[in-house]
Amino acid sequence: MAFFRPSVSREAEVRHHADQEVGKSFPELLEKARVAEAALRGAQAAGGSPEHLRAAGLAFDAALTEALRAAEAGQRATFGVKAYDDRIRRRKGKATPKGAEWTAEVDRLRTLREQNRLTGIARVPRPVTASAR
Repeated sequence: MAFFRPSVSREAEVRHHADQEVGKSFPELLEKARVAEAALRGAQAAGGSPEHLRAAGLAFDAALTEALRAAEAGQRATFGVKAYDDRIRRRKGKATPKGAEWTAEVDRLRTLREQNRLTGIARVPRPVTASAR
């Protein structure tokens, strides 16, 4: 009597290939985030207007979000196609050297994005209208 384990689902294969394609763009997106961070830090050092600081902070947040999505896709692709259907495979994938490297990068980018959202995006006061008084 033979026991057959089901092969990987077609959906998992499609998601794996899509994540591989998105993960390839990670270095360019990370470089975009570095450029946006340098622009934000330059504006902060120059003492720019709150509107300019807010725009730079939001641009950095958008660049970080794109880089984070690409890193997460690279992480999932590194875990392998079976990890899309099986949580044990995901855990085993995190234990590999490449998986641990991607996991650390994703955690670092998430932390950086949250830090930027808490302290890097300048708050611009809302104008008070005459009817609000």
